[in-house]
Amino acid sequence: MAICLLQRVSSASVSIEGQTIAQIKRGILVLAAVQRHDNQKSITRMTDRILAYRIFSDADGKMNLSVAAIGGEVLLVPQFTLAANTDKGMRPSFTNAAPPDFAAPLFESMCSYLRSQYPKSACGKFATQMAVSLVNDGPVTFLLKN
Repeated sequence: MAICLLQRVSSASVSIEGQTIAQIKRGILVLAAVQRHDNQKSITRMTDRILAYRIFSDADGKMNLSVAAIGGEVLLVPQFTLAANTDKGMRPSFTNAAPPDFAAPLFESMCSYLRSQYPKSACGKFATQMAVSLVNDGPVTFLLKN
């Protein structure tokens, strides 16, 4: 099952070696982990959920609007550590995380599908040391699991 951490942001960016490779203004920063049992169907379902998830306030102050409804942007960043098992001990286990050769194509597929469904999207780079900057709006953060 894919795991995504959604953060409502007023801005976010990803840099590699001091160079900004992706940035957004108001919208959602998504940290995404691909797990061993994920497949194209689970990745597509998760992406659809991200785009439809209502975390922005309507005129009454209720979280009733999706990122598309507000014309916001989405920044998708790979983060395998979300798949960590932290149930016991003092060191996380990553046995649930998909191995890189399996996860990389699924993450790239998720990026492609996201961009095809919602052009106001940007992506980080898989298996790369990234610096992620964000201004969390709220703060509002949700953990989604398929």
